[in-house]
Amino acid sequence: MYVCVCKAVTDGQIRDAIGKGVCTRKQLTQCLGVGKDCGRCNRHIREIFSETLQRVTQPSVEPETLCRQNL
Repeated sequence: MYVCVCKAVTDGQIRDAIGKGVCTRKQLTQCLGVGKDCGRCNRHIREIFSETLQRVTQPSVEPETLCRQNL
């Protein structure tokens, strides 16, 4: 599903970027360009980002540590 119509970015592309090591909203915006034109997608991006990052992280590992390992 398209999340950011301005940049034609799908939820799958956002999840893939997070899986490849993107671990902040700023990095996501730099990588895919999402959320900086009209801003209508920001709420959905936050939801996808939070949900996906929770799936990727393990309870015994801090999210920031995991992100640094993937970069």
